[in-house]
Amino acid sequence: MVDWSTLPKDLLDLISKSLESSFDLIHFRSVCSSWRSAAEPKRPLPTHHLPILPDNGGSLFPDSAVGFRLSHRSILLIKPHEPHMESDSFGWLIKVEEDHSNPRKVTLLDPLSDVRNSIPEHFPRLLDMSKFKVRELGCECKLHYFNTVGDIVDSLYLEKAVVKYLDCDVEYKFVLLTIHVSGKLAVYRSWDRAWTVIDDMPSPYDDVFLFDGRFFAVDNNGRAVVVDYTSLKLTVVASPVFGGDKKYLIESCGEMLLVDMYLSLEAVDGDPGFAEEILEHPAFYMNERTVKFKVFKFVEREKSWADVYDLEDKMLFLGDDSTFSASTSDILPLCGGSSVFFNGNVYNGEDLGAMQDRDLGVFDFSSGKIELAQKIPEYAMLFWPPPPWITSHERVEYHTGETSSRS
Repeated sequence: MVDWSTLPKDLLDLISKSLESSFDLIHFRSVCSSWRSAAEPKRPLPTHHLPILPDNGGSLFPDSAVGFRLSHRSILLIKPHEPHMESDSFGWLIKVEEDHSNPRKVTLLDPLSDVRNSIPEHFPRLLDMSKFKVRELGCECKLHYFNTVGDIVDSLYLEKAVVKYLDCDVEYKFVLLTIHVSGKLAVYRSWDRAWTVIDDMPSPYDDVFLFDGRFFAVDNNGRAVVVDYTSLKLTVVASPVFGGDKKYLIESCGEMLLVDMYLSLEAVDGDPGFAEEILEHPAFYMNERTVKFKVFKFVEREKSWADVYDLEDKMLFLGDDSTFSASTSDILPLCGGSSVFFNGNVYNGEDLGAMQDRDLGVFDFSSGKIELAQKIPEYAMLFWPPPPWITSHERVEYHTGETSSRS
């Protein structure tokens, strides 16, 4: 039998540097003392402060805001090492954001939004992550407005941002790509300390994405471009697909996919009591609701999107600030199929009163049916509130990967 603790230190160092996730590195360093000494912990990413975007369009930016603060988040899949019952084999999804003033404290967030739920009474304040199977499914960066005293300021401007850190031994150099309020692309380069808004925009952009080390963006028609952060030039890499109303870019099994969300404003005009229904259920009649999805695969050599008719064993998650994917058999070992999770107005034609302004919906890729995730028990268990094997876990002293949580 191989004694893994005797692997050469230079090989261990090479392996550890290839691990992008800080959680994977924590597990790597926890194997034994020789692995721990061979692998340096990742330097924590600093909290960057950026200036306000130019030509901001007025009211979308709070008057008291003086700049952006860039924070980093991880979307985690947490599972118990030894399930004691069938339901324990299901994973739990949570998003964590480190406290910029105390890296050992985190804020727990909904994995697809910024919602902060109240911490249950029996939730451990100190959570030893080495006691669980933890896998990072995705990560995201968030731009927060801050005022003159450094406090976060709420704003209506909540566009997604993606960041690429460049190799640099002295300081963190980075490039950030986001969508300007005008629908154009905006780039921030740390060495310039300034924003550049790129004028090219046949149609407003819907999403930005970092894939294979390159910046991608897709507009409302499905036209995809690569953004060269050095020259600030755009190169068209995929023709439009048209059809849907909101485009998302997502990675799955090393491929980039385009998820096209279809929205509808249709109502049953003329039915008896229609006026009363509008007043009683404005979310249904006055807002767009999600009705279906289509998925395409990026074919770079053909500069096109190819239809995907079978997601096989995949679950796609469309968040406000990031997208990520996972294997259904990994998250829900006893279930099969493929699905798309999203935030939006969900209405399946059955329970109008259950519809809210923004729901967590799930689209079954094989049947084409949309449901509220909370109505499907195995899906509801993936999200808040935390499962019993988290809330009933005994409190422990500090250990590798320990995390202090707060709402």
